[in-house]
Amino acid sequence: MKIFSARTSLSASLVAAVTSGLLVGAAITPAGFAAAPQGQQDWPAYGGSRENNHYSSLTQINRSNVKRLAVAWSFDTHEEGGLQSSPIIIDGVLYGITPTQKIFALDAATGKLLWKFDSGIRGTQPDRGLAYWADGKDKRILVGVMNFVYALDAATGKPIPSFGNAGRIDLRENLGRGPASAQSVDLTSPGIVYKDLVIFGGRNPETLPAPPGDIRAYDVRSGKLRWSFHTIPRPGEFGYDTWPKDGWKTSGAANNWAGMALDSQRGILYAPTGSAAFDFYGADRLGDDLFANSLLALNAETGERIWHFQGVHHDIWDRDFPSAPALLTVNRGGKNIDATAQTTKQGFVYLFDRTNGQPLFPIESRKYPPSTVPGEVTASEQPLPTSPTPFARQLLTEDLLTTRTPEAHQWALEKFKTFRSEGQFVPFSVGKDTVIFPGFDGGAEWGGPAVDVETGIIYINANEMAWTGALAPNTGENSTRAIYMSQCGVCHGEKMTGSPPAMPSLIAVGSRLTSAQITATIKNGKGRMPGFPNLTDDQLFALIKFLSSGESKELSSSAPPSAMKFLFTGYHKFLDQDGYPAVAPPWGTLNAINLNTGEYVWKIPLGEYPELAAKGLRSTGTENYGGPIVTAGGLLFIGATDFDKKFRAFDKSTGDLLWEATLPFSGNATPATYSVNGRQFVVIAAGGGKDPKSPSGGVYVAFALPQGSATPKASSDRRQH
Repeated sequence: MKIFSARTSLSASLVAAVTSGLLVGAAITPAGFAAAPQGQQDWPAYGGSRENNHYSSLTQINRSNVKRLAVAWSFDTHEEGGLQSSPIIIDGVLYGITPTQKIFALDAATGKLLWKFDSGIRGTQPDRGLAYWADGKDKRILVGVMNFVYALDAATGKPIPSFGNAGRIDLRENLGRGPASAQSVDLTSPGIVYKDLVIFGGRNPETLPAPPGDIRAYDVRSGKLRWSFHTIPRPGEFGYDTWPKDGWKTSGAANNWAGMALDSQRGILYAPTGSAAFDFYGADRLGDDLFANSLLALNAETGERIWHFQGVHHDIWDRDFPSAPALLTVNRGGKNIDATAQTTKQGFVYLFDRTNGQPLFPIESRKYPPSTVPGEVTASEQPLPTSPTPFARQLLTEDLLTTRTPEAHQWALEKFKTFRSEGQFVPFSVGKDTVIFPGFDGGAEWGGPAVDVETGIIYINANEMAWTGALAPNTGENSTRAIYMSQCGVCHGEKMTGSPPAMPSLIAVGSRLTSAQITATIKNGKGRMPGFPNLTDDQLFALIKFLSSGESKELSSSAPPSAMKFLFTGYHKFLDQDGYPAVAPPWGTLNAINLNTGEYVWKIPLGEYPELAAKGLRSTGTENYGGPIVTAGGLLFIGATDFDKKFRAFDKSTGDLLWEATLPFSGNATPATYSVNGRQFVVIAAGGGKDPKSPSGGVYVAFALPQGSATPKASSDRRQH
């Protein structure tokens, strides 16, 4: 096993080989994707390909006939809880995940169930996709179920006994923290396959204690750990001096939860990372904190660092890189440059030469005010791209407050006057809420962008909600309330009110859930909430009593898990008195940006509130989760919107809406498109779960043109922009 943080970059000769695309052994081997038979085109990886470009060359469904698109089949998992999963389709078989993380295979042409795998573990976390590896007749589905990764026989769904421990590996192991059972790591985004390796990140808690976010590669046949990249560097490793001494022993996260992209020819893995724990107060991790909030380019064979870019120094705003980057080729001055595009929650797009990390649009460092909170030392500068202009508004002012009704505007104005609103990277203060705009949910989110490989245009769906947050002193008392504030208060707030629906209220939770249900949720997590297996039995019992009764008591032997001097008072959406965003629309957008020039091609609102649309307030945009896909047929498909349950097709050149359908639940997932027996399908997982007024479920819906109605592509799609 090889372990790297980035002791050194690759040697000059290896960098030259990588840059020229001649890295020895980097070509795809038989352990890759075989060419599909004629009349068949797969969607073999999360994001459509290892480049994560969400692009398909299929043209059967196109601008001229998309209005005739109809449901071809649907598959109901008969489970509740919502879906964020994008399926993969290989050799006419669709592989997907249910809301409770059962794995299944369907006939991709009919939706008929072929097999289903139940690990016996009830999954409670988002599980956004699967990975596939094949070598001859050995074909495997590699998929996460909570903290485990299973290798399943693609033909039968049965675990492969020779992989790991009876068909699975445990991501809590080999992190340098013990015991493994006390660590919290879940696989929410799928791994990525390179040769005979499968490479994983993971989701970690955002409070302390949390394990480090090591990126790890495993032998795809045996499940043995082959290399590990330390995102929190250890002594002697590059970046160690950006943390306090021995920070790797106590700090956590800086994890790749959002997925990765791969340049298979060059053998370069691109992995974005999240913030370090604790998210909002970093007195115990003073310094820039490499490699948190970074885009890493690693040698996929060895785990060695090739280059990196840190998007936020010493992050105290939870500004993770929220999705895997997209690989594309751009044209500059008549020269083609292979690039990687990274979207952000702030509304920025960073574009780099993928071989060496050189920015393809200038990045300038801007100065920001220091923190006034005792013990905190914020970074004096942050790097911002000068182009493209941000795809989300950057500063909330009075003139951007809602005008939905005069009453809503007045309410928002009075509330806004109590906030501090000064734009990006303003440190939180004690006792006064600071506006985060765009909010903690972006800007861009985990669905990721789509890239048209023919034109270099990137398509990004974004949220434009304002949130607020503040810090409060940690009393340091050895009490059940101290445990609640250190582990739960960051999301549910000091008064347990939460920020529904993503962060539900815990007020009177004991009347809605049994002690056993509360215990299971704390241990395993649920939805956006990670598990907290670090709590002792005494702490867990005391916390459950506190949640049920609201009464805090001193603990004789169990100290609170966090000794931080200041705690976050909770995520708070800035909503008006009726529950709608307190800022002026658009509340969600879809953006098309030409990355050859940095210029916008078009920008439109995405989504509606049905009840507001019925009153004439249309095209407001809404929160949206799940990304788009783009096709050579001139189309962009996207679900994502939280409230209207729509699945839409837009003209990718103009942003004109060409078709829409209503799903059984909101399609908070990225769709996929594929062809079987000469027929093109577009499929999306519809599960809802984001709208508190609507039920959740788990249905996969596939659309196609009616049999015999497909028409040839009407015209060339190589339009100029």
